[in-house]
Amino acid sequence: MTMPNEVLDCRGQRCPLPVIAAARRMPEVPVGTVVRVLADDPAAAVDIPAWCRMRGQEFLGTIPGPEGPAYDIRRTH
Repeated sequence: MTMPNEVLDCRGQRCPLPVIAAARRMPEVPVGTVVRVLADDPAAAVDIPAWCRMRGQEFLGTIPGPEGPAYDIRRTH
């Protein structure tokens, strides 16, 4: 498992807010940075990987956790 360089806590936010938060943050971090998005909205499980595909970022996977799932994204460009 890759350790994130940064964590965005989007728990309690509904779709599409977690994706918007990730989209705003990614251009601000260096290429290669892993950002972990904490999101308990069930739609995030579909929305975050789909956003990564559309934007050419690397979706590293879903990490289950006691306070809800997390989604790791690596900035590729």
